[in-house]
Amino acid sequence: MKIGYARVSTDEQSDSAQLDALQEAGCERIYQEKGSGKSRPRPELERMTDSLRAGDVVVVQRLDRLGRSLKDLIELLDEFKQQGVQFISLNESIDTTTAVGELAFHMIGSIAHFERRIISERTKAGLAAARARGRKGGRKAKLTPSDIRKAHAMLLDPDVTKAEIAEHFGVSRPTLDKALNKTAIKCLD
Repeated sequence: MKIGYARVSTDEQSDSAQLDALQEAGCERIYQEKGSGKSRPRPELERMTDSLRAGDVVVVQRLDRLGRSLKDLIELLDEFKQQGVQFISLNESIDTTTAVGELAFHMIGSIAHFERRIISERTKAGLAAARARGRKGGRKAKLTPSDIRKAHAMLLDPDVTKAEIAEHFGVSRPTLDKALNKTAIKCLD
């Protein structure tokens, strides 16, 4: 079965051109979505993917109607492939039911994989360079060394609980425990 998916970003936009193209392509069922591709969830897309069976063909007018990003698109197309579902994008002439279309899909997938690897390598190099300059990544500590000393002093009072101390400093109990344990370890060294 050919199943179409049409999406427009706002209620003011018309999806009639997409619907016409999908009907002309022979889609027997069409799922229509109105909302930004970035918004979550996309209930019609979820309904469509839940209804897919091996041998079905998903058809879209343009690739950007299906995926929010290249990564999102590749994940959806991989999911289709695992289910035995083919894919056609009318504007880009990608048709995984043909050898050339499947090659185009694999090339897009390879480019996306390459892009993810490059981003990962750049991130690692940037973090290493920052560490070499003495910068430490991560969040800023919620408790200053002065706060931790005060928390230790407050713990000396048997009537004061750790929960009360955590509330006093505006942190969670695990955050307080972690800070106290770090200073206890430093004291032992």
